[in-house]
Amino acid sequence: MNLLNIIWYVLVGVLFTGYAMLDGFDLGVGTLQLFVRKDEHRRLFLNSIGPVWDGNEVWLVTGGGALFAAFPEAYATVFSGFYLPFMLLLCSLIFRAVAIEFRSKEEWTWWRQFWDVAFSAGSLLAALLIGVAMGNIVRGIPLDADHEFAGSFLGLLNPYALLMGVTTVLLFAMHGGIYLAMKTDGELNKIISGWIPRLIGFFLASYFLFNIYTLVEVPWVLDTVRARPYVFVVVILNVLIVLNIPREIHKGREFNAFLSSCAAMGLMMATFGITYFPNMVLSSPDLANSLTIYNAASTQKTLGIMLIIALIGVPLVLAYTASIYWVFRGKTTLTKGSY
Repeated sequence: MNLLNIIWYVLVGVLFTGYAMLDGFDLGVGTLQLFVRKDEHRRLFLNSIGPVWDGNEVWLVTGGGALFAAFPEAYATVFSGFYLPFMLLLCSLIFRAVAIEFRSKEEWTWWRQFWDVAFSAGSLLAALLIGVAMGNIVRGIPLDADHEFAGSFLGLLNPYALLMGVTTVLLFAMHGGIYLAMKTDGELNKIISGWIPRLIGFFLASYFLFNIYTLVEVPWVLDTVRARPYVFVVVILNVLIVLNIPREIHKGREFNAFLSSCAAMGLMMATFGITYFPNMVLSSPDLANSLTIYNAASTQKTLGIMLIIALIGVPLVLAYTASIYWVFRGKTTLTKGSY
């Protein structure tokens, strides 16, 4: 096995995991936006993510760039095959960004309600589409001998992928609720803290259902897990960390609860990564057409040069992200310059 291929497989996974952790909570905040009625509460929702939401999306761009550099054939296959869903995802991200900026420009009730719905709908659709894409990657997509997508858009909207989409929406809503509990106080904090146990319950129910469906719909997963029993350890640890979240919320340790939620998302991505390895894009039903970290990779020279660049660039992204979160730490308050 070529070490550089494995390193880039892990690095691409880390970048997309960072995106899921960071943009996941602000998509979750948007999904929950319409569950509060007061204009002040909705503004607090927006301003809790206001300083960080656009920086969070840098991780998606970085992950996509790393995928293009390290595994260009996998990038080409996925982005061409999922072209329409990705355009819808892009539109939803743009629409929610516009909603954040425009929502408080006028005080008209109908104006703010319209942008509230746009923000929530864009967040919900983005989370759903991310889950649907992941579900199809796990299930496998039809590829021909040239590794080109041989399916259709409607074929991507299969029950398995849609269930993964719903699970992702619930995961991000749980993650966003925990973030809001960390960033708010008073009446709103009590409301959100009351939501969290139910959000966890809904997510765990969907998560278990998805895993059971996986064993039926994607039989190769069971064979892989039997060959790699340590996957069970990761899954059990993941569930235990999720169950720890209500305990931390009850004790008023919202930051610890948020860290637990981030760890749970990281373990879920790790479960996918160690189960899916060494595949990049699984072909179904003809496994021989699958793309792996070997036949989809750039040359060893390219991987080596790009690794040097990544070792310089990734710490800068981490430092920027950490500094922004440090500067805007603490509870969210409304000022004249707030959204």
